[in-house]
Amino acid sequence: MGVPRIANYPLPEKSQLPAAKVDWQPDSSRAALLIHDMQQYFLAAFNQGESPINPVIANIKALLDICHKKGVPVFYTAQRGNQQRCDRGLQADFWGPGMKADAAHETIVPALTPSEDDFVLVKHRYSAFQRSNLLTLLQARQRDQLIVTGVYAQIGCQISAAEAFQHDIEPFFVADAVAAYSQAHHEQAVNYVAGCCGVSLMTNDVVNALDSH
Repeated sequence: MGVPRIANYPLPEKSQLPAAKVDWQPDSSRAALLIHDMQQYFLAAFNQGESPINPVIANIKALLDICHKKGVPVFYTAQRGNQQRCDRGLQADFWGPGMKADAAHETIVPALTPSEDDFVLVKHRYSAFQRSNLLTLLQARQRDQLIVTGVYAQIGCQISAAEAFQHDIEPFFVADAVAAYSQAHHEQAVNYVAGCCGVSLMTNDVVNALDSH
């Protein structure tokens, strides 16, 4: 029970991405960035300094920088340690008690430390929208696009993208800025989003689009 050890695997290249079914493009006046669960507890499952997690952190940092430059709101999700069963819910059955209330578990990876203007949402369920005010914060800022990054691609990232779609928020799933349990899980998440609820694209595509709008 708990997060498994994750073997190294290469991130997808642009030529490997599924074709988009819609013509959506990230727009800095409409978009928000989601940095999902990039806490030390979840990242410890990866081999540090290796792919996928090392380039994923670098790619999220590039997205974070362009969003700060262009005034795009940035939202983080972060779980708290020592969760009570009433807060953890059925996740306890699948993953056990989760992280401890310790900086070694709860801290967001230093390269992606939130700024004073960023929003850090307490994470309770797979989706970033559940038991949070993410939807209200997006609507108040007239944001109807969500750029999804972080871990794990096939769980919370994918489900957050799907829920964004159900709120009429266009999801952009950044294929080289998410990481999964395996290459197969990663590909499944990228294909799922592209197939039914969003656009899967690369970090450079998002950076260029935001910088030009």
